[in-house]
Amino acid sequence: MHVADYVWYITVGVLLALLAFDVFIIGRRPHEPTTRESATAIAFYVGLAVVFGLGVWVFSGGQYAGEFFAGWLTEYSLSVDNLFIFLIIMSRFGVPRKYQQTALLVGIILALVFRGIFIAVGAAAINQFSWVFYLFGAFLVYTAIHLAKQGENDDDDYKENAVIRFAKKRLNATHEYNGVKLTVVQNGKRLVTPMAIVIIALGTTDLLFALDSIPAIYGLTQEPFLVFTANVFALMGLRQLYFLLGDLLKRLVYLSIGLSVVLAFIGVKLVLHAMHVNELPFINGGHHIEWAPEIPIWFSLGFIIITLGITTVASLRKSAKTPPHSESAGGGELDESTPVDTPNGKTEPDLDDRTRAELDSIPEPEQSDAKKR
Repeated sequence: MHVADYVWYITVGVLLALLAFDVFIIGRRPHEPTTRESATAIAFYVGLAVVFGLGVWVFSGGQYAGEFFAGWLTEYSLSVDNLFIFLIIMSRFGVPRKYQQTALLVGIILALVFRGIFIAVGAAAINQFSWVFYLFGAFLVYTAIHLAKQGENDDDDYKENAVIRFAKKRLNATHEYNGVKLTVVQNGKRLVTPMAIVIIALGTTDLLFALDSIPAIYGLTQEPFLVFTANVFALMGLRQLYFLLGDLLKRLVYLSIGLSVVLAFIGVKLVLHAMHVNELPFINGGHHIEWAPEIPIWFSLGFIIITLGITTVASLRKSAKTPPHSESAGGGELDESTPVDTPNGKTEPDLDDRTRAELDSIPEPEQSDAKKR
C-alpha cells in the first residue's frame, strides 16, 4: 500500500485537530457529559471511522479496507477492556464524577502517545527482522492464556502495579481532590493530590495495554498507515463511551474471554505468517515453510466480528440473569448489619418482632437532674 507523504500529513493533521478540539473545547470545563452529548460524539467518531474505511476501499482496494476494519474492531475491543480498568481505577480512588472526564482525557492522550511509540518501534523491527513475528505471535498467545485464566471481568481481578504502589507509598499526597490540579501547597509544603496518583495509574495501564494492542494490530496488517489510523479511531470517543455505558461496562463479563480468543487467533496467524516468511537458520534450514497457510483477511475479519458478537450477547444474557449488587443498583434488600430508621429517630438493626418486643419491654435507666436539664 503506497501512501503519499501529503496523505500522511493531511490525515495526521485532521486527527490532531479533532483531538485538540476534544481537549481544548469540549473538555475545557470539567463536567459529566450528558447522554445526548456522549451519544452524539460516539456516533460521529464511529461514523468517521467507517467513512475512512470505505475511503481506503475506494482508493486502495478491499484487501486494505478489510485490514483496517479488522484492526479497528480489535483495537476498539481492547480499548473497551482498557476502559473497564479505568472504571475500576476511578472507583478505587473515589474520583468525583465531574473530574472523571479530565482524567479520562489525559489517560486517552497517554494511550495515544504510547501506542504511537510502539507503532514506530514495531514497524522498524518488522522491516529489519522477519523473525519478530514469532515473538509477536508467542506474546499474543501468552496474553490470551493469561486473559482466559482470569475468566469473567471482575473488580477483584485488578491488582495495582509496582509503579502505583510506589507512588502511593513515596509521594506525599493529600486525601482530598483540589479540582483537577495535580499538586497543592499546604502549610508551605507542596503535596500531590489524589488526581496525580490517578493519572499515574491510568498511564501505567495504558503502557501495559499498548504492549498487547500493537502486536495484535500487526497481526492483521503490516501497513503503518493503517496501524496508526486504526489505533487513533479506536481511541476516539472512549471518554464519551465511558459515561454513556456506565454500569453496562461491568455487564460485559465475558469480554476478557472473547478478547483472549481473538488474541490467540491473531497470535497463531502471526506464527503461521512467520513460518511462511521464515529466515531463521535453525528452522527449516532458513528456508520459507511453504505449507504454512496464510489466513486471508476476510476470514480474520469475520472471525473477529463473530467472536465479539457472541461475547457481547453472552455477557448481556449472563448479566440479565444475575441480580444486580445492592451498592451498584442504589438499593436492594437489607442484610442483618444494615441500619434502618426507627420511629423514635434512632438507627437500629432490622430485628424480628419478638426481639423488638423484648427490647421495648426493658425500662430505660433513670436520669439524674443534671442530665435531664
